[in-house]
Amino acid sequence: MKFTAPVAKNEKYEVIIEDLTYEGLGFAKIDDFPIFIENALVGEKIITLITKVKKNFAFGRTDEIITESPDRVHGIAKAYTQTGITPLQHLKYPAQLRFKQHQIQVDFDKLKVPAEVNETIGMDDPFHYRNKAQIPVRMLNGKLSTGFYKKHSHEMIPLEDFKIQDERIDKAVLIVRDILRKFQVNPYDERNHTGVIRNIMVRVGKYTDQMMIVLVTRTKKLPSTEEITREINEQIPGLTSLIQNVNSEKTNVVLGKKNIVLSGSDRIHDQLMGLDFEISANSFYQVNPVQTEKLYKLAIEKAELTKDDVVIDAYSGIGTISLSVAKAVNKVYGVEIVEDAVTDAKTNAMINGIKNVEFVVNKAEDQMAKWQADGLKPDVVIVDPPRKGLAESLIESVAEMNPKRVVYVSCNPATLARDVKLFGDFGYELNQPIQPVDQFPQTVHIESISVLEKK
Repeated sequence: MKFTAPVAKNEKYEVIIEDLTYEGLGFAKIDDFPIFIENALVGEKIITLITKVKKNFAFGRTDEIITESPDRVHGIAKAYTQTGITPLQHLKYPAQLRFKQHQIQVDFDKLKVPAEVNETIGMDDPFHYRNKAQIPVRMLNGKLSTGFYKKHSHEMIPLEDFKIQDERIDKAVLIVRDILRKFQVNPYDERNHTGVIRNIMVRVGKYTDQMMIVLVTRTKKLPSTEEITREINEQIPGLTSLIQNVNSEKTNVVLGKKNIVLSGSDRIHDQLMGLDFEISANSFYQVNPVQTEKLYKLAIEKAELTKDDVVIDAYSGIGTISLSVAKAVNKVYGVEIVEDAVTDAKTNAMINGIKNVEFVVNKAEDQMAKWQADGLKPDVVIVDPPRKGLAESLIESVAEMNPKRVVYVSCNPATLARDVKLFGDFGYELNQPIQPVDQFPQTVHIESISVLEKK
């Protein structure tokens, strides 16, 4: 017998929202059939308009709110929801922090892994925190424009205030946009792979006030280069670095490999954890320095390091954790797959006069197996993997090395819960509550620190 969904596309239904998904969508059921609803909050009674029906679930949007949540924020601009820049902007900030704590708990409960989750550490000002922006440049209504893409589309919505970026970045983007308009530079056309300017990237040093602007072009030739360079420097006095990055590929990767310095330096500096970091156009650097410091300080504190300890930092990036840890221990080994990041890490060690660190370019799981085979015996292993979490082979290698503890900095609760379960097979268990730290207010992203010790 063919199953028929109890809802139909473009029809309206009254529902009560039971929970929020990890993407921040309201979750409701009609006859046990799940519906995921945009702009809906827990406890609300709403009328939903069904937008898509699949075999096992449907999507909807909030058409009318009958009973409203006390956590709802009013007066929000639709553009931020449409682009997905601030998917939680309709939820009051204390409730966002509870949502993030709850999400971690849900993922551990699903896998039946016992875990306690502390309250999320938030920000005093949960807006304008990002120190980096990559803004697409396209033709809209016959005019070069900057903005952001609608979710799941290639349609750009023009924006001037991005809410979560440092306000200096928003101002710089508008200045550059207007100068490019003045000199009639053609924006990139994705469909036909034509035009010149693809993106404007801006980075600022929170503690140094240094600014880098990167003009990402499809072509090596940027028309009116000298005039554009002069005007940008006149209108943004004290600009540290202006770079043209050439990306001629048909790709959604923002930066190409070739950088041309138009004025100033090829890098800026910033401070983190009392250390000086050099940041080049292609460097990875944490986008929320205020919360990153809280996150790293906690991770180091929870590692309970001593002067004699040997530490491995897997996924070491440009060395932010390794170098922060180095002064407290005997030796740090860092591994990172991105070659440029390792070059930056070595430079950053030199700038800060840190000599007891060693950085290697390799896949973290391969290098861990190599270190294990070489008989390296770390006291503490720190892992800060991407969203996909850890490879099983890496967990095996760590367990074979038998460190006192593993400090896991996670950006994805689902893979964290899976990995903690795998560590359990090797006798490592959580020895304290998981600590979420809100690195990305107004979004659904969740960072946390967990500590595993041998039973």
